[in-house]
Amino acid sequence: MAIRSLIINPGSTSTKIGVFDDEEQILDKTLRHSTEEIKQFSNVYSQKDFRKKIILDALAENNIAVSSINVCVGRGGILKPIEGGTYEVTDEIVEELKKAKYGEHASNLGAILAREIGDSIGVPSYIVDPVVVDEMDPVARLTGIPEIQRVSIDHPLNQKAMGRRYAKSIGKRYEDLNLIIVHMGGGTSCGCHKHGRMVDVFGAFNGDGAFSPERANGVPALSLVNMCYSGKYTYEEMKKKVIGGGGFNAYLGTNDARDVDKMCEEGNEKAILVRSAFIYQIAKNIGAMAAVLDGKVDQIILTGGIGYDKYITSHIAEKVSFIAPVTVYGGEDELLALAQGALRVMNGEEKARNY
Repeated sequence: MAIRSLIINPGSTSTKIGVFDDEEQILDKTLRHSTEEIKQFSNVYSQKDFRKKIILDALAENNIAVSSINVCVGRGGILKPIEGGTYEVTDEIVEELKKAKYGEHASNLGAILAREIGDSIGVPSYIVDPVVVDEMDPVARLTGIPEIQRVSIDHPLNQKAMGRRYAKSIGKRYEDLNLIIVHMGGGTSCGCHKHGRMVDVFGAFNGDGAFSPERANGVPALSLVNMCYSGKYTYEEMKKKVIGGGGFNAYLGTNDARDVDKMCEEGNEKAILVRSAFIYQIAKNIGAMAAVLDGKVDQIILTGGIGYDKYITSHIAEKVSFIAPVTVYGGEDELLALAQGALRVMNGEEKARNY
């Protein structure tokens, strides 16, 4: 009999939910919340009951009985750094997310809602490969400034899911391969996966590696320091330049690669240069990760929303295929990745990790 999972992935203005029978998705809904609805709440945790009701209403409207659910899975929020895997939602996790101990973010509600709904029907609740997965080798953490170390906050859910997907396609295990996996969305990340561990990464969140549609990422340090102390910008303005207003947004006024492609097709020389620079920087990141693996790379995988952009992916592949073959998996499939993580535990393929 199939294992039915309820998947909950909260965002700032939406809650994505999915219901799966094993890996077959039978419900895919994005429940959108207006600015006015969200404004009435003082913090993320206070939205819990509001979002829970909307989720339960959506299940009822689609004739899915809550009692038919075998497991609830939430998008992992901002927790302490942990290794990759599937984690049971414990009281400690709920308490830390409730208090936003490590940071306030809508995704913090994923585990809380999964636990509350799961407990109400007597089924387990899990999180899978949250953004704080950090498996970096000690040597990868040093920056040259002792007070600052490199950390991993990026796209482990998507990266690891695509690593497993590729491994399965060739009849091997993710843990048996050396992979370089690039997630390209609003933020970009380039992960070095060595036998099932993401031992190094150019991260999307902390300003590292290639620029992306919304983020500046790797910027010459002294120039950035000078800009910060120029007196022209506030802290919030500088933060916006780095995260949210950087990359494609800064150069071209859009965070949509499809808009950039259209500009290029119309002969916009600036857009052509920016797109070329994006391809160039992603390829540089891949080359650096190949060095981390001593050149022993089984496959390079390109994924994320920009994975659907054939021009960008084909030109990245042209630059890096001398390192290893390139596979493209467009999109993120986060709901499926969360369901698969729970299934591995429910089917006995993995043990749930302790937080």
